[in-house]
Amino acid sequence: MYSDGGDPPVQRQLGGRAAHRNEGQGPYGKLMRHTMQLNKIIVASGNEGKLKEIGKIFKGAEIVPMREAGFTGDIEENGQSFRENAYIKAKAVCDSLGLPALADDSGLCVDYLGGAPGIFSARFSGEGDNANRRLLLEKMQGAHDRRAHFECAVCLCLPDGRKLFGVGEARGSILEEERGSRGFGYDSLFYSDDLKKSFGEATAREKNGVSHRARALKDLMERLKNF
Repeated sequence: MYSDGGDPPVQRQLGGRAAHRNEGQGPYGKLMRHTMQLNKIIVASGNEGKLKEIGKIFKGAEIVPMREAGFTGDIEENGQSFRENAYIKAKAVCDSLGLPALADDSGLCVDYLGGAPGIFSARFSGEGDNANRRLLLEKMQGAHDRRAHFECAVCLCLPDGRKLFGVGEARGSILEEERGSRGFGYDSLFYSDDLKKSFGEATAREKNGVSHRARALKDLMERLKNF
C-alpha cells in the first residue's frame, strides 16, 4: 500500500488501471501483471517490425507509434551506444508529448568485423535492408569465425524526468546465405543458437521468446519491480 492509498507511482504515471484484453498472454504476460500494467505505450519508432514485436510482448496494451501520438519532430541518433540512442529517442518523444515514451536501439554485432555494423546496422550500406544483407555477406566472404549477436537497449522515459533501461542479447552466427522470409533486417542471415534456425525461419512467437528485443523488454519489466 502506498501512502496516498492510490495506485503505485509508475502505474499512475502510465495511465492508471490498464485494459485487460488478452491479459496474461504472450511470453511475459504474467510478469507484467505482477509489476505494472500498461494500457497505452507511445513507442518512439515507426518501424513496423519493431512495433509488431513490441505488441506481441505487451499483450493487452495499445501500441501507439510516435507519429500517430502527435510527435512530428526529427530525432538525431548521435549516441555512441545502443543505450544512448534509446535514451535520446525516448526523451525526445516524452519531452514533446508530455507522456511516457518507450524507445529501443538495437543492431547486429559481428565478431569477425570487430563488432560492426553495431549502432550503424540500419544504415550499414545506406541503401536499405536488402543492400545491408548483401554488404554483410560480401564482408564475411572467407570468414571462419562467423559468431555474432544481436544487442538491444530499451529506455522508458517518464514526464517527471525518471528513466529506466533494459538490455538484452541474442547469440548466434552469420549464415553464408539467406534462410527464411520472416522478420526483417538481418533476420534471414542470423542463425539463432537458441532456436537452431535462422530468425527468418522462425515464427513471431518463437522469435519473441528469445530475441534481443524480447530479452531487453523482459529486463525492463524486471527492473520495474523496484522502480
